[in-house]
Amino acid sequence: MKELLHNISQCTICKTHLPLGPRPVATANPKSKIVIIGQAPGTKVHASGIPWDDQSGKRLRQWLNVTDEQFYNTENFAIIPMGFCYPGKAKTGDLPPRPECAPQWHQQLLDKMPNVELIILIGAYAQKYYLKENAKRTLTETVGDYKEYLPTYFPIPHPSPTNRFWRSKNPWFEELVVPELEKQVKNILKE
Repeated sequence: MKELLHNISQCTICKTHLPLGPRPVATANPKSKIVIIGQAPGTKVHASGIPWDDQSGKRLRQWLNVTDEQFYNTENFAIIPMGFCYPGKAKTGDLPPRPECAPQWHQQLLDKMPNVELIILIGAYAQKYYLKENAKRTLTETVGDYKEYLPTYFPIPHPSPTNRFWRSKNPWFEELVVPELEKQVKNILKE
């Protein structure tokens, strides 16, 4: 695992497409119990090198009902984005994650984590990649049918502040789905 994470940290396969250059951000441990697969680091995470070190990360930790210490303990959580580097700015938000990372690195990482009990798929990119034809027509439908993907996957929306409109339109997510997510995480971490 150490060698694999080192190789990821040195990755430059899409460097010509990265406005701030490569700075892969991922964490994992052979003992990781939960894998978080999000989109790609934003500029703040690119600068710090710490995954989910931003407002989105604060909200994600609230949804999971975990402390920073629990969240950043790699024996609890592996953090593997769809794109490991900041992809650049789009008209609204960031560009999509680079498509090279997941096929290049994800399976290698997952193969080295035999204790994984749950994979949290954050956002449409992760959900489409992992759920394939089982993903619903929209993210809202996929998240609404989260029970269909358990016990392996738990799809959720991105916790970004730019998603507040989606959350206000879909209050059922925080009322019904978040408590279920908290329960799943609590049961896994207390084992």
